[in-house]
Amino acid sequence: MPQLALNAAHIGVWILACAFSLPLCAEVSELRISKQYGLPYLNVVIVEQQQLIEKHAKARGVDLKVRWVTLGSGGTSTDSLLAGNIDFVTSGMSNMLLLWSRTGGQVKALSAVAAVPLILVTRSPNIKTIADFTDKDKIAVPTVKVSMQSTILGIAAEKLFGEKDRKKLDAFTVAMSHPDATIALLSGGGEVNSHFSAPPYQYLALKAPGVHAVLNSTDVMGGPATITVIFGAVKFHDSNPKTIAALYAALGEAAEFIVKDKRAAAELYLKATKEKISVDELVSMLDLPTFVFAQAPNGTLKYAEQMFKTGVIKTRPTSWKDAFFPESHLLPGS
Repeated sequence: MPQLALNAAHIGVWILACAFSLPLCAEVSELRISKQYGLPYLNVVIVEQQQLIEKHAKARGVDLKVRWVTLGSGGTSTDSLLAGNIDFVTSGMSNMLLLWSRTGGQVKALSAVAAVPLILVTRSPNIKTIADFTDKDKIAVPTVKVSMQSTILGIAAEKLFGEKDRKKLDAFTVAMSHPDATIALLSGGGEVNSHFSAPPYQYLALKAPGVHAVLNSTDVMGGPATITVIFGAVKFHDSNPKTIAALYAALGEAAEFIVKDKRAAAELYLKATKEKISVDELVSMLDLPTFVFAQAPNGTLKYAEQMFKTGVIKTRPTSWKDAFFPESHLLPGS
């Protein structure tokens, strides 16, 4: 009987410990993460292929299963996060800022993933600049009004047309995944004659006769700016400290891997995606100074300003750190 009482006492202490220190007792056994198409997601492709989260979780005493889901748009990804179908989303910073605003700061980014150039390409010989788009033209973007492409189009429109016309190009955009948009653009038929693309799709399109570039996001933003981030709910973050530490460490290791061995990174990307492009072509893209794979975010407040002025978000961060978890706060972000 004394032994039973002792065991009961131990159980009671354990229950109290869990009640007051939930993060220590509630680590998940499975982590569900979404990603999308293209080189803006190279970092997480490396993480997946090399099972880096599992490795870092094991080092912290957590036996973790990681399930990856590839989705065609940020809108679908954020809906899945809000519905509880996935735990972390890898998508455009604009999608993160939308959920950060909509949830009152209960969704935040853990880390930046990539800063890469996004190029608006067209097959129309009449379009030389964004001023040349008419009602007859359609621009494919991942998500209308909310995607990084739509946000950057708005920033470019304000620079060219002025404050009141920053939303002028929204009427010409249609939602389509990058692979589907590339096929539509190159087919020569259909209403989509332009695509605000992402690497490697934009470079594949530019090889086709009659396709040319109209706009480059790096020029619009005044240098490399973060395109993709990984984000999730504050509740999940706070309840799973070891899992979050493993995820953050995995992202850092993958970023270092890309910098040190671009060819190996390109090979892993092609193994995962089966895209019809050579390793040499991918390496030539990764060698460009406009391709930056780092955890420090860049351009957060510029994007937020645009989204606030167009009414996409109702509140805006006063510091980039407002929309990021503490793990990134010591980084030189903006």
